[in-house]
Amino acid sequence: MAKFFLVGYMGSGKSTIGKQLAAKLKYNFIDLDHLIETDYHQSIREIFTTKGEKEFRAMEHNALKKVIQKNNVVIACGGGTPCYYDNMELMNRNGVTIYIKMSTDMLISRLVNTKDSRPLLENKTEDELRTFIASQLEKREDAYHQAHYIVKGKDLNVNELARFVKEQIGV
Repeated sequence: MAKFFLVGYMGSGKSTIGKQLAAKLKYNFIDLDHLIETDYHQSIREIFTTKGEKEFRAMEHNALKKVIQKNNVVIACGGGTPCYYDNMELMNRNGVTIYIKMSTDMLISRLVNTKDSRPLLENKTEDELRTFIASQLEKREDAYHQAHYIVKGKDLNVNELARFVKEQIGV
């Protein structure tokens, strides 16, 4: 019985990789942001707008404590999840954490066309986006690097990741 927490910056592919990894392991997949939206009947954008980031982080922490109770799951966490409360410690104690690492340039290329659907990025020019992402990555790297495993997100082969997980972790 295992839990895998995928962490990394928004746009790193946690949800896409998580769904594929869960299918290969025959595990359930949980997207933490979608769980929050379902539980609170609001989009992440609406929560940020009406309640603010601080309240969102409390909701996120509660959702994380809820999914920790489950077994045989792959959980895609929000980009900031590991950086608040004791979330990273909770994930490391209760499962296996995998940081999907990507460069600022790669993240920008993935996020530039979807930035208006992401509360922390909306209304930023490409230059502002670069500065913001680089700054946030720098602040978040310490939390991300506490993950049990670090994998390169660029051209990540999910078959290889699944094989690694099975071999190294005994799934």
